Amino acid sequence: MTRGGQGLARVAVVVRAGAAPSWWLGVVAAGIGVVPSGMTGRRIGVLAGAVLFIVAAGVVLTTRRGRYLAAARGAARAGKHDVLQDRAVTLRNWRRGHRWWLLLGFVAALGSSFALPAAGGMLLAGLGTGLRLKAAWLGRRELATGQLFWVRVDWLSARGGRPTGKRVAGYRITGVGAGDAGVGGSRR
Repeated sequence: MTRGGQGLARVAVVVRAGAAPSWWLGVVAAGIGVVPSGMTGRRIGVLAGAVLFIVAAGVVLTTRRGRYLAAARGAARAGKHDVLQDRAVTLRNWRRGHRWWLLLGFVAALGSSFALPAAGGMLLAGLGTGLRLKAAWLGRRELATGQLFWVRVDWLSARGGRPTGKRVAGYRITGVGAGDAGVGGSRR
């Protein structure tokens, strides 16, 4: 970076980065998990999975909202020399950093299907749905304020890449036309 500029990643893109892999791995695990009848039977497993899906999506959607809002309230304007990271780069970096957690979640979802068929996969898919809903919530906040929220890349690199981690002191803001991602982290 030149002249004190820093790399910035879009907060909604970071949140949304785990949604698609979690959703698809969950769907695949649930589809494979229906094959064995398990200890409880398919019907109970699928019903338990549906409950887990709804609960997981709701919990992921509602947790840490206060931290996002507090960081957004203390946001500073992005500098002239700050570099905005592309959406594709942010997605790739997050997914590379979390690939083993995604693989572990997939294996755990498959393994749980011998007890409750499809429940683990539906839980994983619910986590992905909750992340997508949280990114949409952030997008609505961005539209309401007329500003996009960005977080420093070096703060994301440490400790799991959460945009509400302990190292994140605050966000940077730009106008809604900045970056290559739409509001809520979707493709533009």
